[in-house]
Amino acid sequence: MPDVRTSVVESVRAALSRARAAARVHLDAARSDLAGAEARLARVQQAGEQRPARAAAERDRRLAELADKHAAGMADLARRAALVGALRAAGAAGGPWPGWHPTPAIRTEPPDLLRVGEIRIPGAPPVPALVPLLDRGHVALVGPHTGPGAGAVWTEERSDEGRQRLQGAGASASGASASQHSLVATLLLRALGRAAPGTVRITGYDPERLGGGLAGFAPLAPAGLLTFVGPGGLAGLLDDLVDHIRRINETVLAGEHSSLREMAVATGKRPEPWRVAVLLGGDELSRHERAQLERILRTGAACGVHLIVRGIPVPEWSTVETVTVDGDTALLSSCGPLPVLLDGPPPADLVTATSRRLAERVSTGPAPAVFADLLPEEIWTESSAAGLTAPVGDSPEGRPVSVTLADYPPHALIAGPSGTGKTNLIYAWMGALSARYSPTELEFYLLDFKEGVSFARFAPGQRDPSWLPHVRLVGVNVNTDREFGLALLRFLGRELRRRADAAKQHEVTKLAELRAEDPTGHWPRIVAVVDEFQVLLTGRDALAQEAATLLEDLARRGRSQGIHLILASQDVSGIEALWGRPALVAQFTLRIALPKARRILAETNTAAETLPRHHAVVNADSGAVEANRIVRIPAASDRRTWGELQHRLWRDWRDRPASLGAPRLFDGDAVPQLATSPDFAALRPGTVDPVVLLGESIDVQARSARLPLSRSPGRNIAVVGTRVEEACAVLAAAARSLARQSPDARFSVACLDQDAAATAESLRPDLPPDTGWYDAPGLAELLPELEPDPSRPHYLFLFAADAAASTLAVKTGGRSGHEHLRRLLNTGPERRTHVLGWWRSVARLRDDLGGIGSRTDSIGAWVALDVQGGDLSGFYPQQGGPVWYPRPWRALYFDRARHRTPEVVIPYGLTT
Repeated sequence: MPDVRTSVVESVRAALSRARAAARVHLDAARSDLAGAEARLARVQQAGEQRPARAAAERDRRLAELADKHAAGMADLARRAALVGALRAAGAAGGPWPGWHPTPAIRTEPPDLLRVGEIRIPGAPPVPALVPLLDRGHVALVGPHTGPGAGAVWTEERSDEGRQRLQGAGASASGASASQHSLVATLLLRALGRAAPGTVRITGYDPERLGGGLAGFAPLAPAGLLTFVGPGGLAGLLDDLVDHIRRINETVLAGEHSSLREMAVATGKRPEPWRVAVLLGGDELSRHERAQLERILRTGAACGVHLIVRGIPVPEWSTVETVTVDGDTALLSSCGPLPVLLDGPPPADLVTATSRRLAERVSTGPAPAVFADLLPEEIWTESSAAGLTAPVGDSPEGRPVSVTLADYPPHALIAGPSGTGKTNLIYAWMGALSARYSPTELEFYLLDFKEGVSFARFAPGQRDPSWLPHVRLVGVNVNTDREFGLALLRFLGRELRRRADAAKQHEVTKLAELRAEDPTGHWPRIVAVVDEFQVLLTGRDALAQEAATLLEDLARRGRSQGIHLILASQDVSGIEALWGRPALVAQFTLRIALPKARRILAETNTAAETLPRHHAVVNADSGAVEANRIVRIPAASDRRTWGELQHRLWRDWRDRPASLGAPRLFDGDAVPQLATSPDFAALRPGTVDPVVLLGESIDVQARSARLPLSRSPGRNIAVVGTRVEEACAVLAAAARSLARQSPDARFSVACLDQDAAATAESLRPDLPPDTGWYDAPGLAELLPELEPDPSRPHYLFLFAADAAASTLAVKTGGRSGHEHLRRLLNTGPERRTHVLGWWRSVARLRDDLGGIGSRTDSIGAWVALDVQGGDLSGFYPQQGGPVWYPRPWRALYFDRARHRTPEVVIPYGLTT
C-alpha cells in the first residue's frame, strides 16, 4: 500500500514539474509575442505618424513630374504645330516680311492657309496662326465691341418666327481699323505670292475710301488682276459672283468633281483662277444682297470664290473664319480662346513692287500648257481607219481639246503672224498624233517654205541620227524652189489616184471601207503639212495655176481616201490663188487662228484679236463664231522636249522587222553629191543605152535628171551659161556617170577655159586611161580626123566649146572646124558618138551651129544656167521660149524626146 502511494505521489510530482516547466515555456513565448506585438505596434504607430508626410512628398513629386511632362508635351506639341504650320503655310504664305518674295506653289493643290500672326505659349516656341482662305472659306474681320464700321456677325435663331437678329462684335472704327487694314493687306499679299501669277484675281468694294484701302495693290489693275466696284455696285458684284459660281458648277465641275480643288488634284491642272472679293464696309444690306451673300458663303469656296469682309455682317458659319481684332492681338474662331499676336503690316513698297512684278509677268501671257499632257499612256494603240483625233492643248477649264481630221473636217488652215507659234502648234499636233497612231496608220509629208529648217529635226542629221518614223518626206529651205511643192502635190495626186483605183476595184468609196476589204494593203492616212503655203500659190504663172488645181483636187477628193492637208500661213489675206477659189477654201472647214490672225475665221468672228500668247482658236465649222474653242498650246518646239518623244518612237520602230527607212530630206540650201545619189549607185557597166546624170531633180523622190544616150539623132547635150562652177559640175557628173556604165568607151575631153581646168583635171582618175585630153588647137586637129565607130561608144566633152571659135574657123581639108563639129553633132549619135559641151552663151552656141536660121535639132537636150527663158526660144518648141528666171545653183533641163515642159534640176557638187 505505502509503495503504491509513494509511486503515485512521485508520478504526480513529476507531472507537476513538467507542467510547471511547460507553463514557464508558454509564459516566455507569450512575453516574447507581447514584446513583438508591442514593437510592431510602435512601428505601426511610427509609420502612421510618418505616412502623411511621405504621401505629401510623393504627391508633390508626382505633381512636379506631371507638370514637367505637361510642359515638355506642350513644348513638343507647339514645335509640331509650328512645323505643321510652316509646311501648310510655306514660302510666301507664311514667311516674314524682311526678305519676303513670291514663291508660287508647285503642287496642284494651292496653299489654303495663310499666316496672320503667332500664338504665344509660355515655355514653348511660337505657333503660327493660320487663316484658311483659298479653296477653304471666307474671312470676316470684326472688333471686340459693337460699333459702326467695325464689322459684325449675324446668327440665325431657329425660332418659330424664323427671325434673324444681329449680334454685334466690333470696336469703333478708330480702335480696330488700322489693324484690320493691315490684316487685309497681309492676306492678299500672301495669297498673291503663294499662287501662280495670274491665278488670283481681286475685286475691291470700298465705298468709304473709294479704293484707298487697296491702293498698294493698284499696279495689278492694268493686268486685269484687280478691279474696283464703285459705291452702289455691291449688288451687281454679288450677282456676278453668284453667276460665276453657277457657271463653274454647270460647265467646269459638271458633276464629276465636288470642288475645283478636288479637280485640280485629280487632273493636275487648275482650271479656273481664284476670285477674291474684298468688301470694306458700306450701307446695310438689302434682302437681295443678304441672300446673294449667303449663297456665296455657302457655295463659293468649292468654286474658287472667296470673300474678305470688314464692316459688313456675315453669318457665323463653318465656312467663315472670324477674326476679332483688338489692337495688335486677335482671336480666331478656329483657335478658340488662344490669343494671337498679329504680324506687322507688309511694307508699302513691298506690296507695290510685288504687285507690279506680278502684273508684268501676267501681261507677258500665261505659260504654255505641258506637252507631256498631250501624250497617251501607251503609244500606238489607236486605229486611223475612221480618222485622226488627238489633243492640241487644253481648254480654260483644264480639259484636253482634241482636233479631228476625217471625212469631216478633212483639212485644216492655220494662220497667225510671225512669232505667234504656228510651228509650235504643228509640233504639238504632230506629237500627239505620232504617239497615238503607228507609222502603219499615219504618214507625214512636211514642207516649209520659210527660210529655215523647222522640220529638219524629223529627218536624220549630223547631230541627231534619229528621225520621226511617221515622216516620209521633209522639205526645208524651199522658199525659192516652188517646184518642190508642186512635186509634192503631184505625188499626192498620184497616190490619190492609186487609192481611188483600189477603192473601185473593191467597190468601196471610203478609206475605212477599203481597209476592211483589203486588210493586207498599206493604206495609212496621209497628212501633208505645208508651212507658208502661199509661196506656192503666189503669182499667176503656170506653176501657181497647176499647184492650185492640184490642191483643189486633193482637197475635194482626198477626204474619202485618207489624204489630209494642213496649210499654215502668216497672213492668209494675201493669197490670191487661194481666196480666188471659193470651192477650195470651203474644203478647209477646220480653222485654227493664233493671236492676231486675220481672215482665217468668219468675218464677224474676232476671237483671235484678244487671244493671249500660247493660245489659239480652234474652229471646226469654217470659222463660225458659235464653233469657237479656246485652247492653250503647250511648248512643243523645244528640241529637248521633242527629242525625248522622237527618240522613244524611233527606238521602238527601229527594232521592228518591218520598219520603214529614213525619210527623204530635201534641203534647198544643200548641194547634192553625185556619190550619194541612189541613181548613180545603181549604174552598172555594160548598159546598152547609157544614161547621163546631169543633176538632182526637184522631186519627192531623190532621183537624178537623166538623159538617155540612145542611137537616135540629136542625142547630144549643150550646157549654156556663164557660171563656170555650175557648168563644170554638170559636165563632170555626166562624165562620171558615163564612165561608170561604159568603161570601155572612148572619152575625149577638151578644156578650153582656164577656169575649168581644175574640174577637167579632177576627172582623170574616173575616166578610162586612154582618154584623150585636148586644148583648142588639139580640138581643131581632132575634129577632121574623128570618124564615129559604131562598135565603140565615143563621148566628146567640150569645156567652153565657144572658146575655140577662132581656131575652128580655120579650114583644113576644105572644111572648117565648125563644119566638122556640125557633122559630128548631126550624124554622130546614130553611130554612138555623142557631144556633151558647154557654151557660155546661147548666141555662141547658135553661131557654132550655123548662125540665125540654122537648124538646132542636133542639140536634142540642153541645160540652161544663167540664161533668160526668152533667149532659148530657138531651142524650145513653144514660141517665146520657156518661163525661166535664173537662180543660183539651179538649172533648167529640157530633152526634146522626153519633156513637154522643162524641169528644174540642181547640179551635183564638184566634190567626188
